[in-house]
Amino acid sequence: MLIAKHQNIIDKAVKANQERTFYAQYPEHPKAYGEEAPPQGEASFKELLDKPFPRLKQKVIESWHGEEVSPYTLQPLGITYPVVSTDELVKAGKRAGQRWSQLSVADRAGILTETLEKIQHHFFEIAHATMHTTGQSFMMSFQASGPHANDRALEAIAMGYSQLQHFPEHQTWEKPMGKISVKLEKTFRPVPKGLGLVIGCSTFPVWNSLPGMYADLITGNAVIVKPHPKAVLPIAIVVAAIQQVLEENGQDPYTCQLAADSSAAPITKALSEHPDVALIDYTGGSAFGNYVESLASPRKTVFTEKAGVNSVILDSVKDIDAVMQNLAFSVSLYSGQMCTAPQNFFIPEGGIDTPNGKISYDEVAQKFKAAIEGLVNNPKMGAGTLGAVQNEATLQRVKAAGETGAKVLLSGAPVTNEEYAGARTYSPTVLEVNASDTKIFEQELFGPVVLLVKTKDTAHSIELARGMADNHGAITCAAYTTNDAVKEKIADAMNSVFTPVSFNFTGFIWVNQHAAFSDLHVSGGNPAGNASFTNPEFIVKRFVWVGNRTYVD
Repeated sequence: MLIAKHQNIIDKAVKANQERTFYAQYPEHPKAYGEEAPPQGEASFKELLDKPFPRLKQKVIESWHGEEVSPYTLQPLGITYPVVSTDELVKAGKRAGQRWSQLSVADRAGILTETLEKIQHHFFEIAHATMHTTGQSFMMSFQASGPHANDRALEAIAMGYSQLQHFPEHQTWEKPMGKISVKLEKTFRPVPKGLGLVIGCSTFPVWNSLPGMYADLITGNAVIVKPHPKAVLPIAIVVAAIQQVLEENGQDPYTCQLAADSSAAPITKALSEHPDVALIDYTGGSAFGNYVESLASPRKTVFTEKAGVNSVILDSVKDIDAVMQNLAFSVSLYSGQMCTAPQNFFIPEGGIDTPNGKISYDEVAQKFKAAIEGLVNNPKMGAGTLGAVQNEATLQRVKAAGETGAKVLLSGAPVTNEEYAGARTYSPTVLEVNASDTKIFEQELFGPVVLLVKTKDTAHSIELARGMADNHGAITCAAYTTNDAVKEKIADAMNSVFTPVSFNFTGFIWVNQHAAFSDLHVSGGNPAGNASFTNPEFIVKRFVWVGNRTYVD
């Protein structure tokens, strides 16, 4: 039994979930995986190019399709994937789910942990696949789609392992009634809700998909994985590895299926609306996310992560240069294409306090601009930090940012990538607006766009940031203050609209980063999304406790 093999891993993950301490089962440094792994992974990736993807166990196929283009080379990957009808996907998933649900929680946990152990042997291959579909740098691709994603999946397994054993399987219940008593044998069974659908995004096709996939699987539900048609390969490698482990352990590989489609003939709505799809996980833009949320019903449970507008509140700092360097990196990382990237910087018109006196608003703006320029123009950091812009639509939207009516403090521009001369790159654009320019900053400007918002004072900044989160959603908020009373005001205001705050980050930790087993990714309490990686609710809404009673004479 695989649970015996992996019990130690699962126990450590359960403990980390409970204590919220640092824990990483899968090391984030590439050197941890041996000298042979990097070249083997690159060779495996190149072997997949320009041919049908061969590894899936799915056999009933209508056609083959692929449309992925590398943001670094601007050339098609040439890989095609099996296209399967909605009805066939659902039928196979329901059949496999009936069998999967009969396994014990321990057996499912053991098999799923084994899949993660299998996936880690593909980390470098997945990294190249992520890089050439999303535009992430190689290191971010490796970490986000490899060890960090695996840790998020293990986090979901561990949370499920705990929640599914919250009640005893069996209990003898006896009620004293004077000279007699009533005795019942009771059983408590967690019953899976049914077939799951995980809708992936184009920027983080693995990291954002694995929590929902593994939350479905640990709770006994089969899952259909519907990737973005322009970012299929990273998650296809993962699904194929899962199917292989399922089959090797006597399970139906259709318990986890890939549902590839095309931009011209999408199947997401057909799958989402299918009456036999009971669970939906969605990551992406708010418009489609709102549609998915509208499908929620007693028979269909929905988990979403949508767009938000993340704020930075600047009140006072210990070291202005360290703060600006940290924030410059945060807005430049992956060209602002992270759902956690800061966008609106609320800065009092009177400036901010430092140990050396007050720094004016204009000086703060100039230091921020200089920090971005220093990073972008650094040949050792610029191209690697920015990565590439995932799609042309984002690039065109960023180029048009100066037409919003805001004052342009820093114009973005292409950045030379020495390895990939044709890479689609663009540095951050910094705009300046007044607090009254709500039509400009009260929206997500996805990509490398930053808005400096001039406010009356810190109280005004807090009011605006809170309103943004309440009305438009926020996943993160960064705040800088050396005043404990102000810190408490910021925490109270932002937490009241279910937004976490990262205070006084400098050095090698950024507001963009969320750690598995400790940080809750998306609170689920504001318009940025209704679910959180990974709290108990992310698990318990995928099954129903049912109790049976037997009378004992």
